[in-house]
Order: sequence, then structure tokens, then C-alpha cells
Amino acid sequence: MGFGGISGWQLLVVLLLALVIFGTSRIRNLGSDLGSAIKGFRKAVSDPDKADPDKLARTDAEFSETETGAKSKEKEAPKA
Repeated sequence: MGFGGISGWQLLVVLLLALVIFGTSRIRNLGSDLGSAIKGFRKAVSDPDKADPDKLARTDAEFSETETGAKSKEKEAPKA
């Protein structure tokens, strides 16, 4: 028994079918695209200091305590 219930022969047959259906160039492009996506993700996750300083300086929104308290009290007020 191999990886997750798939034996080595079954995996080989699936890979050969994928090769026949998609062709070598499409599989090669898919592999390179996947590799570059993983590399970009790792770079973005591991280098937060090298990120855009403008994005780090900006905030989404700023709320004062009185604004949020007033809005929540307005919602709780019963209607007569």
C-alpha cells in the first residue's frame, strides 16, 4: 500500500494518462507557474519588513470610542 491507499503502479498509470492527455508543454507550464506562485507566496510571508511601507503606514479605518458607543446605543434603543 502506498500513499493514501494508492499503490505505486496506480500512481504511475495516472501520471502517464495526464501526460498523454495534457502533453509535456502544458505540464511543464503548469509546474513552472505553480513553482513561481509558491516562491512568491514564501517571499511575501517571510519578508514582512520589505513590504511596501505605504501599506504598513495606512490603516483601514479609525474609530473613536465615543463614535462606536453612540452607534451601538442607537441600535439598542427601543422603538415606542
